[in-house]
Amino acid sequence: MTQSSRSSKPTYAGEPLPEVKIFTNRLLSADTTEKVLNTLISRVDNIRQMNIQGEYLPPKVKSGPNTGIPVNHPQRKVIKYGEREVELTNMVGAIYIELEDDEYVDDAMAAIKAACDETIPFGYTMDVGRYSKYKPTLTDYMKG
Repeated sequence: MTQSSRSSKPTYAGEPLPEVKIFTNRLLSADTTEKVLNTLISRVDNIRQMNIQGEYLPPKVKSGPNTGIPVNHPQRKVIKYGEREVELTNMVGAIYIELEDDEYVDDAMAAIKAACDETIPFGYTMDVGRYSKYKPTLTDYMKG
């Protein structure tokens, strides 16, 4: 395929879409996570998807003398963002925001920075790139 016959607009299947990574200086509480996500949704246009990562909060003790007993961690609770209610199973330390196209990156970065400055009091770093895979890899084919 020649360069002139390729579409300049990225598509999800086969070509990466831009992602903004927000890496917090501390793990976020459930309340702060809810506030950050709602602020991002309300202020940033052209979000395709958001993913969160962080320290896992298990529902039950996995080993030791108390194996199987429920863990009543105060940060493992249901949060509401946008129209969704989701059980938060992690203390969030990273948020990945996938944008719909390259042309939205500058506007999105400004809106994301303003939202994070308002809702994350202890600092964060923010980068643009591609952090999650966007097409199947060899490992995906081997699992089937």
